[in-house]
Amino acid sequence: MTITWTEQHVPDQHGRVAIVTGANTGLGFQTARTLSARGATVVLAVRDAAKGRQAAARMGGDVTVQALDLTSLDSIRSAAADLRAAHPRVDLLINNAGVMYTPRQTTADGFEMQWGTNHLGHFALTGLLLDQLTPVPGSRVVTVSSNGHRIRAAIHFDDLQWERSYSRSAAYGQSKLANLMFTYELQRRLAPHGTTIAVAAHPGVANTDLARSTPAALRVPLTLLAPLLTQKPEMGALPTLRAATDPSVLGGQYYGPDGRGENRGHPEVVTSSPASYDLAVQQRLWSVSEELTGVRFPVAPSSVTP
Repeated sequence: MTITWTEQHVPDQHGRVAIVTGANTGLGFQTARTLSARGATVVLAVRDAAKGRQAAARMGGDVTVQALDLTSLDSIRSAAADLRAAHPRVDLLINNAGVMYTPRQTTADGFEMQWGTNHLGHFALTGLLLDQLTPVPGSRVVTVSSNGHRIRAAIHFDDLQWERSYSRSAAYGQSKLANLMFTYELQRRLAPHGTTIAVAAHPGVANTDLARSTPAALRVPLTLLAPLLTQKPEMGALPTLRAATDPSVLGGQYYGPDGRGENRGHPEVVTSSPASYDLAVQQRLWSVSEELTGVRFPVAPSSVTP
C-alpha cells in the first residue's frame, strides 16, 4: 500500500549519529533539524562554522558543528580526521551540500566548481568516513542529486574541468549525474558487506538559496514564478529524510517527489535517467574520481561487468 510519507513518519533516531553536509540552511537545515528532533546526534558539516553554530542554536538537541569546505581536499581530509576522532561510529552520512549554476571558477585543487564541490568533494568525504559506517548495521550514505541530472547531462571525460568551453547548466548536470552514478557503484561495492547501503534522493524544485548563482536575466522571472513552481524546504527535504530513515529503503534506490515531473510532492521511489545506469561509465567515473581526489575506498570494486 502506498503511503503519503511525511516528516511524522521519521522513526525514533536516538542512539544514531548523523553527519549532514551543508546543513546551516535550506534542505540541509531541514534534514538536520528533523533528525535532531527525533533524537539523533547530528553534526552540521558546513563551510562557515559561525553560521553553522547559529543554525545549531535554532535546532536544539545534540547538535555540533564541523568546519568542512568541500572545495578543498585539505579541508575535507582535516574534517574527516576530526569526525573520525569524535565519532567512532556513524549511522548516517548525508551528502547534501551543493552549488548550482556558478560562473566558471575552480576549487582550491583546480577542479571546476560544480564538479569539484557536488561530486568530488562528497566522493572524497565518503571514502574517508566509510570505515566509520561499514561496521554499523543499518548505516546509510545518502547523496542528494537533482532533476538537473537529466539536463544536457553526460560525464565529459574528455573535458571534466570544462576548460575548453563552459556551460553552467551542463556542468551542473554533469555533477548531479555523477552523484547518482557514484551512489549506484557504491551500493554494488557495499552490498557484500551487508551492513551499509547507498541511497540517492532529490528535492524536486525547492525554494532555497541554491539558485543564487542563476544568471540575473533569469533570476527575476524565476522569483516571480517561484510560488507556482517550487515547494518549501520542509517538503524538499522529505526525499532525503525518507532515504535516510525509512526502514523499507533498499540500497541503490532513488527518492523524489511524487508530483508531476517530480517537481513537488511527497517522497517515493523514482527512476533516474537511462544514462545514469550505464555500468561502464559508472566504473570509469569511480576510477577517475579516485585518481583526482587521491582517496581510495575500503571496499572492493563491484563484481558486475558492464
